[in-house]
Amino acid sequence: MEVPMQYIKQAAQREISQQEELVASVRNIIQTIINQKDQALFQYNLQFDGNDRTALRVTQDEIADAYKLVDPALIQDMKKAADNIRCFAEEQKNSIGVVNDFEINKGVVLGHKIIPINSCCCYVPGGGYPLYSTALMLAIPAKVAGVKRVVACSPTMKGTGSIHPSTLVAMDIAGVDEIYALGGAHSIAAFSYGTEQIKPVDIIVGPGNQYVAEAKRQCYGQVGIDFVAGPSEVLIISESQGNAAYIAADILAQSEHDVQAKGILITTDQTLGEQVLLEVENQLQTLETEAKARLAWEKNGEIILVDTIEEAYELSNEIAPEHLEIHVNDEEKALELLTNYGSLFIGENAAEVFGDYISGTNHTLPTVRASRYTGGVYVGTFLKTCTYQKISRAGVESISQSAYNMAIGEGLYGHANAAKIRLSK
Repeated sequence: MEVPMQYIKQAAQREISQQEELVASVRNIIQTIINQKDQALFQYNLQFDGNDRTALRVTQDEIADAYKLVDPALIQDMKKAADNIRCFAEEQKNSIGVVNDFEINKGVVLGHKIIPINSCCCYVPGGGYPLYSTALMLAIPAKVAGVKRVVACSPTMKGTGSIHPSTLVAMDIAGVDEIYALGGAHSIAAFSYGTEQIKPVDIIVGPGNQYVAEAKRQCYGQVGIDFVAGPSEVLIISESQGNAAYIAADILAQSEHDVQAKGILITTDQTLGEQVLLEVENQLQTLETEAKARLAWEKNGEIILVDTIEEAYELSNEIAPEHLEIHVNDEEKALELLTNYGSLFIGENAAEVFGDYISGTNHTLPTVRASRYTGGVYVGTFLKTCTYQKISRAGVESISQSAYNMAIGEGLYGHANAAKIRLSK
């Protein structure tokens, strides 16, 4: 059913992306890495980041030097965030149980084991900002899961061969085993297929620009991925009691990510919607990142007016946002009706910024409606649920005839024989 609504502010029409060019460009990068390996990495590092280093793995001396360049107070804040992320990941892991020897029929014993993935690469973006928080969010759940080889990579600071020191420190605090100074689509190809210096991994996780996302999509199958991420987004649902200043601040916090980021308010109260519109403008005027945030808000921001809160929930489920904040009277009803979101922030004090950095939930979340079918990165991203079965002679007697009959029905006579030969004994 279509939700009746009107716009207090509507997003501009998105330009048609040059998707075919992007796909072809990334395909060429991946093929070049497969063919030329390290030499291609050196070329792309220099071309895209001005990074001329040829030893791609970051040394312990470089990590030690990075600690000297980072404010000790920030290091303590990172460690506090790491403790919270680790604690919640451990609680999540404890909730994922083994099934031991469940006897489904006499003599037929089933179960499953929880097995960590052997290796992963945590892709930490480094374009506009040093996103050291992402290093914590990706590597800590992997370590808690028991991944044996946790690798991280990040683009270097423009014109240098060095990853930002804050990002290096965060990678070390998170317990990363190997760190590599490279990013972009070529790094995804390298960790998917391997080069002379880089051993491939089993799964790549983490956000990135459109080239990184497309490279993950094209390499999927050769390597596992978390999901293909798009521009970041927040959706806020508020009734009349919403705090316009809080809502505007949270929209702008999202908008400053990049010019494609999207902030949306759905409200049942027109006065609140108009107040938020004014408050966004007021806060933009004092925001250090005004240029980027303003462009994102003007292009992509929306304020939508609906008649009832139930219509707000229905529309939100259709949008399926990455981050969802609710400032509503009946939170229990909201929890019952809301089903599609990457992470939920309940109440006006539960700002998205806390989830981005310190509260302990993960900020690597599905975008562009992917929350309809997946949640975000968490400890379970790095775990496999693998089944087993043990069947005794009594078990053979209890199921072989049915297996034989079903195989005959499908015309698979080899399958049927494999059941019958056991039954005849």
